[in-house]
Amino acid sequence: MNARPLIAAATERLAAAGVASPEYDAAELLAFVCGVSRLQLGLVDVTTAQQTQYDVLVDRRAQREPLQHLTGTAAFRYRELVVGPGVFVPRPETEVLVGWMLDRLKDVEAPLVVDLCSGSGAIAGAVATERPDSTVHAVELSPEACGWARRNLEGTGATLHEGDIDGCLPELDGQVDAVIANPPYIPLTAWESVTAEVRDHDPALALWSGDDGLDEIKVVAATAGRLLKPGGWFGCEHADVQGESAPAVFAATGLFTEVRDQLDLAGRHRFATGRRI
Repeated sequence: MNARPLIAAATERLAAAGVASPEYDAAELLAFVCGVSRLQLGLVDVTTAQQTQYDVLVDRRAQREPLQHLTGTAAFRYRELVVGPGVFVPRPETEVLVGWMLDRLKDVEAPLVVDLCSGSGAIAGAVATERPDSTVHAVELSPEACGWARRNLEGTGATLHEGDIDGCLPELDGQVDAVIANPPYIPLTAWESVTAEVRDHDPALALWSGDDGLDEIKVVAATAGRLLKPGGWFGCEHADVQGESAPAVFAATGLFTEVRDQLDLAGRHRFATGRRI
């Protein structure tokens, strides 16, 4: 069977279920089933067995199971990561944070970088592969997420540390060139506004951070202040409504200069940055 009517029917079903990108997801799932890229779908004759498998996956997506859980992968910058239940699915917005930090490190020889709240290892793996002269340490508390991160960091040279970011890596105090973090930052009060894919499938440990969403960002600020060398950079992702409150956490420590907020590609407040005094 031709792919086009299958995608059209799936798109209609996913749209009715409230999926944010129904046509894209419908095509991605069919490409996954057929073992081709989305651009090659027009050349594919879908078999009966593939159509059956596709129907099952579309049904699961319509129930708001994340696309990346269904395909088992998530693209992040120049890498393909393995993801699934128990780990936060990396978002494109975080790629902007990584790019910003890599720009800051362009003139730093053999930079020492720490990725806090590493999750899938997306940030650590990107830095380690795009700056092969760097030394990268990733810190993650969740044993389930660490299982995924180990797979994603294999062969990158990055080192994974399982444990709390609070008090981590004391042997590196005052030596680190860059600290990057995508911590939990969703306020507990925002539960109903979070999409079903995130609320029901991303691990709670990676999402919620107190009534105002700033609890873990405060730990990131203290840890970055301890680890960074003078002039070292931090970059910390936050919710779009925290464009003032998140940078204020870092400014309040008195440890950083040039503290400001940065926008993502959609023009939304997305991550706080600054330098160690």
